[in-house]
Amino acid sequence: MAPASKPAPRPTTRMWLLLLQGMIIGTGAILPGVSGGVLCLAFGLYEPMIQLFTHPLPTLRRHYRLFLPLLGGGLVGFILLARVVEYLLTVSSGPTMTLFAGLIFGTMPALFHKTVRGEERKAAAWVGFVLSLALSFTLFQVLDEGPKDAFLQPGPGLFLFCGAVWGLSMLLPGLSSSSVLLFLGLYQPMAQGIGHLDLTVLLPMGAGFLLTILLLARLVSWLLERYYVGLTRVLLGFALASTLMILPTSFAGPGALALSCLTFAGGFALAFWMGGKAKS
Repeated sequence: MAPASKPAPRPTTRMWLLLLQGMIIGTGAILPGVSGGVLCLAFGLYEPMIQLFTHPLPTLRRHYRLFLPLLGGGLVGFILLARVVEYLLTVSSGPTMTLFAGLIFGTMPALFHKTVRGEERKAAAWVGFVLSLALSFTLFQVLDEGPKDAFLQPGPGLFLFCGAVWGLSMLLPGLSSSSVLLFLGLYQPMAQGIGHLDLTVLLPMGAGFLLTILLLARLVSWLLERYYVGLTRVLLGFALASTLMILPTSFAGPGALALSCLTFAGGFALAFWMGGKAKS
């Protein structure tokens, strides 16, 4: 007699699981140091997501039971966490920034591990990373010394840019859009607008996100299939440079310095642990 097969998971159980995964991915989309694309990769949802972005209507019709709970959970996580981040940046910006920097640095060992394969261990394979790090850091230094307030006042155009960067972080695993937006001074007003459901923020962001997805999804899919390692290392260099720029350089006293060190270590440990879970 053939052994009895295990019962299939109940549809409601799978729906709640997808809803929870969507909330985590939505949280990663707004939380500095975490890439929504990386979380999709960890949950085994990256390929279906790219299919949705490149062929939206046919994919949604075939897999609506997968994507509807994911999208619903993503919206919940995205909006709820924005209020928490806004509060933390208002109450204690220094330790919050070092927490975010720790989260970003903590994800990098797992991402580097994904790009080390055979011949790619050679020094020549790191040229893209080194060049990206050096050029990005130089560019950010120039921008930091310039009159940022003259052209980075929050407005519809810059929120459109925020949505475009957010879209890229979903397409490119390893790209944390938040580190760039933190450096440019756009992250807090963006999080405030999302948390308060401000349409003057949400509409341009949504437009920037959709335009980026529609214009670049197929190109990114093609590039990742052929140049995954090189592209990922270029993104890591960019992310590292932008993270170095958001680290605080002055503190109110020894207590503030100690607290910032603790939050950095805590963020790094949490992100490193999550990276280990994703590899296992």
